[in-house]
Amino acid sequence: MIEGDLMVYPYIMMVFVVIFYAGNILTGKAINELPPFTIAFFRLVVAFLVTLPLGIHSAWQYRHRFLENKKPFLLMTITGITFFNTFIYGALQFTTSTNVSVLETVIPVVTVVLSAFLLKEKLLTIQKFGVLLSLLGAVWVVLDGNVFQIASMDWNIGDGIMVGAIVSWAVYSILVKKYMHLFPQFGALFVMNGLSVLVLLPFVILEWIVARAPFGTFTTQNITGLVYLGVFPSFIALVFYNRAVELLGASQASVFLNFLPVVTMTGAYLWLHETITWMKIVGALLVIGGVILTTRKK
Repeated sequence: MIEGDLMVYPYIMMVFVVIFYAGNILTGKAINELPPFTIAFFRLVVAFLVTLPLGIHSAWQYRHRFLENKKPFLLMTITGITFFNTFIYGALQFTTSTNVSVLETVIPVVTVVLSAFLLKEKLLTIQKFGVLLSLLGAVWVVLDGNVFQIASMDWNIGDGIMVGAIVSWAVYSILVKKYMHLFPQFGALFVMNGLSVLVLLPFVILEWIVARAPFGTFTTQNITGLVYLGVFPSFIALVFYNRAVELLGASQASVFLNFLPVVTMTGAYLWLHETITWMKIVGALLVIGGVILTTRKK
């Protein structure tokens, strides 16, 4: 009985990871009366405070290792922690949470392609087909199935901003694979969150000067949303995901992330009252199928 529970344990964690990541997109959309840098900044302030008691000791203990590998660590911080979610919250100002979730699912495909170029990893024929299938699905979702009217479509700037998020996390994933084992888990999260707060601070100040300080939009709902973003997607989901990868392996754990559009679409329909068309569902299935093919090793 105990052995069976242990086998189920990582799968339960991955279910919560998908729910928390879908919640990141849905909450980001629900509180998007706050500007994107403001959302990203206060989310990271909350995450920094949560990781402070857990990571400060190991961060200090391994400080020399952080300094010795400061370039890759800074690049991991900038791409994965500072600007990945900033791009997402920026995209949610203009496009739907459904589009964001489907486009986010393309990340493993872009990671495989970048690995082929940067790390000289060979792409199999089935992986190349998966790349094309995922890209077709992503375009299908963005254009709501009107792929033959691509020239006459009014492009949504939010879908364009998501390209920045996709590339950021793909670069982060490659760097994590190569360097993250050098650092303590909680210490790395603590330092990354702290550095990201410092990097985003001037952007927030500029955002408040240009768009005026959004003091009136710090409602109870929005503050609750920021706390959720800082605790669940930014901390608990990462801890759960890393542990699940240890127990299941990266490829098996990442398959669960293919359910992100399904959970997000359901939440968007029930909570945000977004319209979900059959065309978007078809596009999401194409993306998921392409991701499964692209991440195959055989």
